[in-house]
Amino acid sequence: MLPFHRVAADDFAAVNQRILDQLHSDVPLVENIGHYLVEAGGKRLRPLLVLLCARACGYSAKDHIDLATIIEFIHTATLLHDDVVDTSDRRRGRLTANAKWGNAPAVLVGDFLYSRAFQMMVALRDMDIMAILSETTNTIAEGEVQQLVNAGDPEVSEDNYFTVIHKKTGALFEAACETAAVLAGCAAEERNALKLYGRHLGLAFQLVDDALDYRGNPEELGKNVGDDLAEGKPTLPLIYTMANGTETQAELVREAIEQRSAEKLTEIVEAIEACGALEYTMERARAAVDEAKDQLAFLPEGEHKTALQQLASFAVERSV
Repeated sequence: MLPFHRVAADDFAAVNQRILDQLHSDVPLVENIGHYLVEAGGKRLRPLLVLLCARACGYSAKDHIDLATIIEFIHTATLLHDDVVDTSDRRRGRLTANAKWGNAPAVLVGDFLYSRAFQMMVALRDMDIMAILSETTNTIAEGEVQQLVNAGDPEVSEDNYFTVIHKKTGALFEAACETAAVLAGCAAEERNALKLYGRHLGLAFQLVDDALDYRGNPEELGKNVGDDLAEGKPTLPLIYTMANGTETQAELVREAIEQRSAEKLTEIVEAIEACGALEYTMERARAAVDEAKDQLAFLPEGEHKTALQQLASFAVERSV
């Protein structure tokens, strides 16, 4: 357990139990797939953000447990759908649900998790939270479609890339933080600060993930190095290499994206390293982390604020 998890250990245990309770269904397959996903573990950063932000803002009641569970269900539903779209067979070092049960069950259980999240959301009886999360799920869906459109297209710009990763990743991070602030009764300025903290933190995590796809350990990643390339995803390391590498390097990357092929992965990794694309990606991630930390200035000193700062640092301290 990482330091920022330990601070919220009791709340985190309550969230894990709430997840199990809310996975109950009269259809055994729903519970089987749900429990399989829960047992896969992961850092559960998005629900953790709800817990830490709420407590950092002085919240002392218990609705943050349900809110954290809602955020985790939305996230898990997107993963189920992502893996079907990407035809992925590994996540967190294990078979994906679609590889184990098939595409149809994975999609439908993803739908179940979305609908259960909205049932729980209504039970909170907070229109601000419902508005934020309904907007967020729509934004995530848009990001997924845009990523699908971008696949195989080497002309995707850096601005387009950042728009997509905000929608796909940053949006749920910022929603977790902002809804926690709403629950805690924060003023508008404080609520916006936590929203921005979440946004920049989410971008940092995605940037580092995209760098790790070309320099990571498959066992730690839970997927194969080069998977993004095989899916034709024009991520920042590739976009930077096409813009700043030699003509030969740029053409190598361009062809791989168009063909959605990782056949020349070794040469492409060499090109990415040679032109400084991974360092550039990490620089952008570190800048996002600094932006995130700046947003925490209004919070009172204490273990929860410290944990939020540590979580931001962790985003860029993973193995690259």
